[in-house]
Amino acid sequence: MRTWTLRRRVITLTAIVGVLLVLIAVFAAGVAAQNRNHLDTLLDKTGPLRTSAQGLQTALVNQETGIRGYAVSGDRGDLEPYTRGVATERDLVATMRPLLRDEPEIARQLDRIEEQATAWRTSVAEPVVAAPDIATARGYVTDQARVRFDEMRASLDELQRQMLELRDKAADRARDTGNTLVFLLVVAAAVIVVAGVALLLSLNRVVIGPVTDLADQVRDVRAGDYQRKIAGVGPPELSRLADDIDAMRQQIAADLAEVGASRERVEWVNNQLQRQAEELIRSNRDLEQFAYVASHDLQEPLRKVASFCQLLQRRYAGQLDERADQYIAFAVDGAQRMQRLINDLLAFSRIGRVNTGFVEVDLDRVMAEVSSQTENAREYAGGELVFADLPTVLGEEALLTNLLTNLVSNSIKFRRPGVPPRVEVSARRVGDEWEISCADNGIGIEPEFADKIFVIFQRLHSKDAYPGTGIGLAIAKKIVEYHGGRIWVDVEATEGTIIRFTLPVLVEDQPPAQAEPTHDTTGVKEVAA
Repeated sequence: MRTWTLRRRVITLTAIVGVLLVLIAVFAAGVAAQNRNHLDTLLDKTGPLRTSAQGLQTALVNQETGIRGYAVSGDRGDLEPYTRGVATERDLVATMRPLLRDEPEIARQLDRIEEQATAWRTSVAEPVVAAPDIATARGYVTDQARVRFDEMRASLDELQRQMLELRDKAADRARDTGNTLVFLLVVAAAVIVVAGVALLLSLNRVVIGPVTDLADQVRDVRAGDYQRKIAGVGPPELSRLADDIDAMRQQIAADLAEVGASRERVEWVNNQLQRQAEELIRSNRDLEQFAYVASHDLQEPLRKVASFCQLLQRRYAGQLDERADQYIAFAVDGAQRMQRLINDLLAFSRIGRVNTGFVEVDLDRVMAEVSSQTENAREYAGGELVFADLPTVLGEEALLTNLLTNLVSNSIKFRRPGVPPRVEVSARRVGDEWEISCADNGIGIEPEFADKIFVIFQRLHSKDAYPGTGIGLAIAKKIVEYHGGRIWVDVEATEGTIIRFTLPVLVEDQPPAQAEPTHDTTGVKEVAA
C-alpha cells in the first residue's frame, strides 16, 4: 500500500464503493419490484375481491328475500329482488374469477358457494317460482331450505375471511419489502458516509499531512536554510514533488553560491574601480594644475622668449652672419609653435570641464560666425563657403563654433594646388539625429587613415607642407562626443573630403531640412572670397 499512488488509492476506493452501491441498487430494484407486486395485490386484487364478495352476499340475500316475499304474498312483483340478485351474482362471479387465477384456495371456496347457490335455487327458489299456486310455493320454503341458505352464508363468511387473510398477507409483505427498501437506503447512505470518512482520513494521512510537512520544510528553506534537504513522504506523487523541490533548492543554493562569488568579484572590481576613480581624480587634479601652470607659469616665460627672439630678429637681422639669422628664425618659429600647441592643449582639456550649460543653438548663426573667422584664409586662397538651412540643436554655442571653424579651416588648408577651395556644410535628419556634413574639394583622405586623423597629435603630412599642431580634429571629436554625437570620415567620397557628425534632434523640431543645398534655392547662403 505504501507504494500505491494517490490516483490508484482513489480509483480503488471509488471502485469498491461503486460495486457496493451497484449491488445495493440491484437488490433494491428486486425488492422494489416485489413491493410493487404486493401493492398491486393489495390495491388491485384484495380490495375489488372483498367488495365483490360483499356484493355477492347481498345478491344472495336479495334472492332469498325475493323468494320469501313471493311465497308470503304471492305477488309476482316481489320476485324482482330475486331476479336482480341472480343477475348481480352472475356478474360478480364473472368479475371475481380473473382475480383469483393466482389464488386457487379462494377460487375453490367461490366454486363451493356457487354450487351451494345453484343447489338452493334448484331445490327452493325455482320450485317456488314455478309453483302453480301460493300454497304449493309455501310448501318449498321450509326449515331445511333455511339451513341450506345458512350453510351458504357460512361459506360466504369463510370467503370473506380468506380474502381478509389475503389482504393482510399482501399488506405484511408490502410492509416488509418497504422496510427492506428503507434498510437498503440506510445501508447505501452508510456506505457513502463510510467511504467519505475513509477518503477524508486517507487524504489527511496520505496527502494533507505530507503536504503540510513539505510546506514546513519549504518555509524553512525560504527562511534562508538553503542547505536543508527536502525529504519526501507519502504517496509517490508527493515524493516526486519533494524530489523536484529539493532539486530546485540545490539549484538555488548553487546559484546563490555563484551569486555570492560574483558579488565578491564585483566588490573587488568596485574596489579596484574606486581606487582607479581616486587615481583619476588625482590625475584630473594634476591635469588641472598642469593646465593652470601651462596657462600662467609656462605662458609668461614663453612669451618673453618669443618676444625677445622676435626683437632680436628685427633689430639684428642682416648684422650677423646668415647662419645666425637662421638660428634666430628657428628660435622664433619654435616659440610661436609652442604657444599654439599650449593654447590648443588648453582648449582640448577645457572641453566638458568648463560647462556653461546647453542652450538652443541656431547652426545658421554659428556658420555666419565661422564665415567671419575664416574670411581672411578664404580670401587668401580664393575659396568659397556654402551652407544651407541648418537646424537648431541643443549645445554650447562656443564649442559648436569651434567645431565648425576647425572643419572649415582644415578644408581650406588642405586644398589642391591651383584649385580654389570650395567648402559646403549641409544637414539631413536621420531618425532622432541630425547628420551634419562638411564637404570640400581638397586633397582628400585615404581610407586607411580615416580613423587616425581624430587622434591627438596625429599628422598625415609634415609641418612644413601643412602647418598646424595636429590637435584640431581631436578637439572636434571631443566636442561632438561631449554633445552626444559621433564623427567620422565618409570613405565613399569620390572627390575631396567629407566629414560627417551627428547631433541629437530637439523634441519640437519640424521635419528635416533638405540635405542637398543648391545656390539658387531660397535660404541657401554662399560666402565667397
